Amino acid sequence: MTIIDETAWSPAPDGAEEDGRPLLEVRDLHVEFSTRDGIAKAVNGVNYSVNAGETLAVLGESGSGKSVTAQAIMGILDMPPGRIPRGEILFRGQDMLKMSGEERRKIRGNRIAMIFQDALSSLNPVLSVGYQLGEMFRVHQGLSKKEAKAKSIELMDRVKIPAAAARVNDYPHQFSGGMRQRIMIAMALALEPDLIIADEPTTALDVTVQAQVMDLLAELQREYHMGLILITHDLGVVADVADKIAVMYAGRIVETAPVRELYKRPAHPYTKGLLDSIPRLDQKGQELYAIKGLPPNLTRIPAGCAFNPRCPKAQDICRTDIPLLSPVTERDGGELAGRGSACHFWKETIHG
Repeated sequence: MTIIDETAWSPAPDGAEEDGRPLLEVRDLHVEFSTRDGIAKAVNGVNYSVNAGETLAVLGESGSGKSVTAQAIMGILDMPPGRIPRGEILFRGQDMLKMSGEERRKIRGNRIAMIFQDALSSLNPVLSVGYQLGEMFRVHQGLSKKEAKAKSIELMDRVKIPAAAARVNDYPHQFSGGMRQRIMIAMALALEPDLIIADEPTTALDVTVQAQVMDLLAELQREYHMGLILITHDLGVVADVADKIAVMYAGRIVETAPVRELYKRPAHPYTKGLLDSIPRLDQKGQELYAIKGLPPNLTRIPAGCAFNPRCPKAQDICRTDIPLLSPVTERDGGELAGRGSACHFWKETIHG
């Protein structure tokens, strides 16, 4: 991921990614919530971009701001208590935060779709899956019930649900967890959007089903040439799917990198801690590594680097100065394309 140029530029017309601009670009996004304990700063200046046909994985522990950023993009934040004090969300060059509610509704579902993490609670339990799938076509395309049902069966076939024609009238509770998640993917794909945001799409699924769901997402993305934002806390899920990774902590992006480069040589102590905590076959019998401490309270984020109370490399500067996301280079100063780290001591982390 390229570190974003903060210079101003004018909105681009539809198809902006064809002239080198991203399909989606989030710029200096801030989101905060009013709580009884004060203002919770959930997102603190996030910048990232996604191109057509590209997968960005957004990683981090619970509370890091991953899902809140996605909800801001989709325009589904509860406001109040939520508030977006500043930032831009540019879709094909147009700032969605400046659009009317009606304009955003035309984009949501039609151009940008979201797959939620809990399929059972996201689907209406008293309506058949076929009815819920067909609603996309009835509302957005004006199809009849019969035409919408036929489209629903096509979608269920496309996401590899066995005997789709026979199961189109079944209810969510009659499907397994993996099959429900496929229904959610089918709903997101219904109108062939340009961008899909998948928020923890494999939560609560067993490892085999996780792999099937991720393979399906990757296959459909290649077929439709969609942009994909994959939100997860599981580094193992994204290894074979993502093109680039943004690691978030306490509402900020602390590292960006192409996926293989990040796994090979992390440039932030937090990323290194996440990687070290993954179980490995060559460490059988050894104690599993864990990052000490807990993520910060978002109403009282520590001064300086928010990770400093948990960081084994923290020094005095880390407790006073917020590190900016800066380009990461080789020892000799050679460029490492798409790499950035928000750490005062990234050189010691990546180069040892």
